Amino acid sequence: MRSGERSTGSVEEYLDRVPAEDRAALEQLRGIIRAMVPDADEVISYGVPTFRRGGNLVGYGAATGHLSFFAMSGSVLGDLAEELSPFGTSKGTVRFTREHPIPRSLVERIVGIRMAENEARHRA
Repeated sequence: MRSGERSTGSVEEYLDRVPAEDRAALEQLRGIIRAMVPDADEVISYGVPTFRRGGNLVGYGAATGHLSFFAMSGSVLGDLAEELSPFGTSKGTVRFTREHPIPRSLVERIVGIRMAENEARHRA
């Protein structure tokens, strides 16, 4: 699936539309997230696969020329700017390629921060 296409249906249907080479990189990212939050729901939200636990947690997707990891929070990535410097970023998105994936430890940090944010929001 490329940017601009409508995403409907299940996460599996979304991934089936992604070219095989990119799908493998997204599946690897998905596996890291799933290992951290096995009780999270995985749905299509905002047109991309999204993990939900206490609200939207993180998401991922394929676009023209890159893959994306969505932190679903504008504050998270700013705190990790140095570690994210090898990647393209915008307010809540890290852009990467299958040749240059986001390191597992960094994905785990982002997911951990997002879990803490969601938990704090629910306590408030």
